[in-house]
Amino acid sequence: MQAFKSEEQSQLQLVEREEIDDEEELFEAIDKLTSHGINAGDVKKLQDAGIYTCNGLMMHTKKSLTGIKGLSEAKVDKICEAVEKIVNFGYISGSDALLRRKAVIRITTGSQALDELLGGGIETLSITEAFGEFRSGKTQLAHTLCVSTQLPTNMRGGNGKVAYIDTEGTFRPDRIVPIAERFGMDPGAVLDNIIYARAYTYEHQYNLLLGLAAKMAEEPFRLLIVDSVIALFRVDFTGRGELAERQQKLAQMLSRMIKIAEEFNVAVFMTNQVIADPGGGVFISDPKKPAGGHVLAHAATIRLMFRKGKGEQRVCKVFDAPNLPEAEAISFPILYRNSIVLFSYISFISYTNKFNSRLKSILFSEQSSTS
Repeated sequence: MQAFKSEEQSQLQLVEREEIDDEEELFEAIDKLTSHGINAGDVKKLQDAGIYTCNGLMMHTKKSLTGIKGLSEAKVDKICEAVEKIVNFGYISGSDALLRRKAVIRITTGSQALDELLGGGIETLSITEAFGEFRSGKTQLAHTLCVSTQLPTNMRGGNGKVAYIDTEGTFRPDRIVPIAERFGMDPGAVLDNIIYARAYTYEHQYNLLLGLAAKMAEEPFRLLIVDSVIALFRVDFTGRGELAERQQKLAQMLSRMIKIAEEFNVAVFMTNQVIADPGGGVFISDPKKPAGGHVLAHAATIRLMFRKGKGEQRVCKVFDAPNLPEAEAISFPILYRNSIVLFSYISFISYTNKFNSRLKSILFSEQSSTS
């Protein structure tokens, strides 16, 4: 693939899986089951059900596997025994877990301050959620990630393709062109490495996720974008009477996204809408909270809150993350050929650092008064 312009064109290309020598195999193909006594016909049935790797097979319950036409309980037990010989899903030491974390790739957002906010960029093997009201910059960041993911890893990219599931009809391929030119890439090649699907119902959205396994098992994908994850659920389920069913279906979809992230070492970036929060407090002029409730909150690894600032400024704040401090970055729009390319986050504010500085000043003043 010719992905970039100028003299760097030859070295800035997507690397096919079979050409990667220094990277450990990401997953075990389901075809390996045939060497452990599993019939090729049964393997084909698993593939028809959307299971293409041994890692993915271990993420399914025996109940769901017996639901596949042609697979009895005895066959499922035999398949599970064979998979356990190929893939180790048992306990490992903390040191081994640390080594596995080295496989995580951080994809640049195109902004140094925002990358610092995220500890280097959008992580693979996890779900990053961006929530905020309309016109706060969520979809613009998604478009930028479509391009930066295709950068080589030595340029803080993902060296992989992008899958984009659009539930609101906001994907614009013409927006990719100026962003690709900003990164010095060939817009046509960039667009060719993005697979796009427009979802119209929550069932359609889930089926699109199921179909990704076949593509990711064959080609080097590094990013999955769902924009937005909650929109169709808010349309297809109405009223409190259907709330429990909606949350259950949403949990199943989020579970599938987590499995995709861990099975293929891809980053999942999903946008989310907000709802009014009447109990947000009297001191907040316009209280809002992310939609989806606790189900979505527990599924997301990193939650980012986007909001509008002064004028064209946008603010991104770390709302929840297991390894990041509470901080925020403030943006301003970059113009490229009279078109806003992205919102570049230039100001990085860490509340943890501010708190530590304040604490030190208090302790110092107390020591001075007692001496």
